Amino acid sequence: MAYISHLLFDFAPHVHYIAFISLLLAGFNFPISEDIIFIISASIAATIIPENTFKIAAGCVLGAYLSDIISYCLGRFGINFILQHRKLARFYPMDKIQKMEYYYQSHGAKTLFFGRFIPFGVRNIIFLTAGIARMKLYTFMLVDLLALSITSTILFTIGYTLASNYEIIFPYLNRYKLIIFSLFLLTVLSIVIYKKKKQ
Repeated sequence: MAYISHLLFDFAPHVHYIAFISLLLAGFNFPISEDIIFIISASIAATIIPENTFKIAAGCVLGAYLSDIISYCLGRFGINFILQHRKLARFYPMDKIQKMEYYYQSHGAKTLFFGRFIPFGVRNIIFLTAGIARMKLYTFMLVDLLALSITSTILFTIGYTLASNYEIIFPYLNRYKLIIFSLFLLTVLSIVIYKKKKQ
């Protein structure tokens, strides 16, 4: 991740392209943090090339969105190919995927929406499992775009506001996502309790 950070700063005039490509690679489960890409790119926009702010934000959002769709398509159309190749399969833990499938079957689009905020590097598993669970593509794209618009606005605003001090937010990133994840679990639990009482 440090390499990506240096790359973004070293080629600041082209940061929108680098961020876009990096986020696309994340869709194939490369270990690239979407959050850090957004924050560093916004910091560059604030401190080095403010005239390219819109272009940088667009590159980040489009890269993240297409990355999500790539993961979805891998789940829907490429999972058998992945599982047949041991080197690829080890990057996709089936136990987590099966758990996510249960949540999709039980809670549908809510799993995708709140799942986009989950920390600990399971975001791609969320998108992949949406494909495996055969969620309708237009539903996936709509719900994901809604969730992405929230996360990207928050992350880009943080990076832009902190500017050259962007690194101070990193220790707190997982904390804010953990709060969202806790709200997700609370929502799911409330629905389950409500349904049981209704029965």
